[in-house]
Amino acid sequence: MMRRLFRRGPWEAGAIALIVAGVVMLMQPFSLTLYGYSFATVLAGAAMFVVVSKFPE
Repeated sequence: MMRRLFRRGPWEAGAIALIVAGVVMLMQPFSLTLYGYSFATVLAGAAMFVVVSKFPE
């Protein structure tokens, strides 16, 4: 059960989606709040990607 839960593919896709969401938040011109959280979002996605890259295929 745990081996199936911690597969690399879906988690890696989620980390990449989080990074992309952070970059979109960084480049949008509408909300200063979203801009403020963009760096933390990109950083969380990058840290998640580094951790998830160690998961088994």
